[in-house]
Amino acid sequence: MIKTDQILDAKGLACPMPIVRTKKAMKDLEPGQVIEVQATDKGSLADMKAWAKSSGNQYLGSSEEGDVLKHYLRKADSSEEKDEINFPHTVTNSELQEQLGRGGIIILDVREPAEFAFGHVKGAVSIPLGELDQRAGELDSEKEVFVICLTGNRSDFAAKQLAEKGFGRVKNAVEGMSQWAGETKQSSS
Repeated sequence: MIKTDQILDAKGLACPMPIVRTKKAMKDLEPGQVIEVQATDKGSLADMKAWAKSSGNQYLGSSEEGDVLKHYLRKADSSEEKDEINFPHTVTNSELQEQLGRGGIIILDVREPAEFAFGHVKGAVSIPLGELDQRAGELDSEKEVFVICLTGNRSDFAAKQLAEKGFGRVKNAVEGMSQWAGETKQSSS
């Protein structure tokens, strides 16, 4: 059993709310203290790992009890903290719609498979954020990559990961699928 200093209930919340609540709660912790974040959003696993890496806080691990994921994070001390910087290259949904049908681009959807199945940009490639590190090689790094998620949060983390892996033409669709007004496609897988 992991000793925690605080428990945060983020059950029933969808991206980006588990991260938003975690960021707020971490501000009240002392360096070295551990928080347990309880969430039901399956995407929160990748989100917590990516946020911890980008903020300098330590992701300790997760466990699953029924439908609840329990994430454990340790607050960084001042020497470990990083300023969170949003990925600088972005597009709006209308700018992304203008790119559809153009050759030489990849639309990468980093949401969980169930989210993707119920509606995605036509032609998008599905690689959940939690799998991106291992599966980035499936993408052509020479092409322009537009990364999308539900709200622009996960896609921000993904865009940073791709840039670190040498993808030179990456843009984050900051409005995400929650504000997508274009045509969508549903799939069974």
